[in-house]
Amino acid sequence: MSTSVQVEPVMEINYGGVGRCKCSFWFAVAHDILGVLIMMVGVFGGLIIHDLFIYAGAIIIFLSLIWWVFWYSGNIDVPPEELEDDVGMMKLKNRRLSRVVRRVSDRLSSRIRDSFRRSGRNNNPVNGGTEMALSTIYDTTIQSSSKEIMRETLSI
Repeated sequence: MSTSVQVEPVMEINYGGVGRCKCSFWFAVAHDILGVLIMMVGVFGGLIIHDLFIYAGAIIIFLSLIWWVFWYSGNIDVPPEELEDDVGMMKLKNRRLSRVVRRVSDRLSSRIRDSFRRSGRNNNPVNGGTEMALSTIYDTTIQSSSKEIMRETLSI
């Protein structure tokens, strides 16, 4: 029983110029120009607070990297064949393999989870009145009458 899947060829849209994300591109360019202008005012302006302008320009140029990343990632082309698994249209020839991998993963994770439960880790906070000894060592900066370790019992 063989089932074939027909995939229609998709014509790619050719975006000229700066690509699909024109808004991100122009925001990035505007931030770069603004950052350079503010930095140049700090360098050549002869102001008392010139370092403020230099740092502010550098920060604005650095923040323009966000817009450049948006522009670049928005222009990445992914063929529709690679997007099939992401939108729930799993390829029929890989369905059995993915089901087997899912079962193996579930069994492995449940065995690991069960082994932690059986290993004697008792997460019960009530231990039935067990006494534990707590030790406190005093540093030399704290003045105390004796230099020995003081032990107190704590009943939980």
